Amino acid sequence: MTNDIPSIAASSYLNAAPLCYSFVYGSQKDRCTILSDEAPARCAELLADGSANAALIPVIEYQRIPGLKIAQGACVASKRSVRSVLLASRVPIDQVRSVALDTSSRTSAALIQIILGRFYDLRVSYRSSPPQLANMLESNDAALIIGDPAMLIDRSALHVYDLAEEWRKHTGLPFVFAFWAIRSDSAEWFGPGKSEDRRVDFLAAKLEGTAHADELAALYSERLGLPREDLFSYLTEAISYDLDDESLQGLRLYYELASEAGLIQEARSLVFLE
Repeated sequence: MTNDIPSIAASSYLNAAPLCYSFVYGSQKDRCTILSDEAPARCAELLADGSANAALIPVIEYQRIPGLKIAQGACVASKRSVRSVLLASRVPIDQVRSVALDTSSRTSAALIQIILGRFYDLRVSYRSSPPQLANMLESNDAALIIGDPAMLIDRSALHVYDLAEEWRKHTGLPFVFAFWAIRSDSAEWFGPGKSEDRRVDFLAAKLEGTAHADELAALYSERLGLPREDLFSYLTEAISYDLDDESLQGLRLYYELASEAGLIQEARSLVFLE
């Protein structure tokens, strides 16, 4: 990490793009070094080992990495259907007995275990796998696949379940997949003590990035080969970037259920950057 400006890590998936726009193209691009093209799980590793001062991490990692604070107001969540965190299955969901877990994911890997184990009362075996759907389904009933690869799968011969939709159906709450987390020893870069023209402001970045959703949809349309209109609706309807009271309620319930399932130890309370 440099002493001049902080380093922040974030996934290159489309769902993270509005939260990163300001740091890559916009008004805050000179205030930090952004470590991108990383899977969400890798971002958490960079934060944990000190390679990054802050990172957009899978929310489950907040419970596993000590000494983190959460940036207020910004996240990657879904109020209903997320469209990019999917269980793709060869059998109906109540018949699933084995699942391959996308190695890019940690929050969703815990979430599918809660959905299948608690909500459907199923006993399922899990193994980690690179996000290559055909290989994942060769020896498993179903595969958890996230992010841009999930948006590209052929659904025609599969049972496909949206995990945010499943969570909403059983809890009535939104699901938070990722948020900005800051190392406690780096908080000076992100709090009000830093001058406004040098401070990395995640809330302002969210507002700037969501205002450029159409531009980002066009960029990723070329990258993914998907219609711009579909990607724009994904950014503006499927994803919610607001870490509001309802989303926080869903987040706290997720931590409670993850703890009860033995996926984390005790659910630590949320500590926010002032």
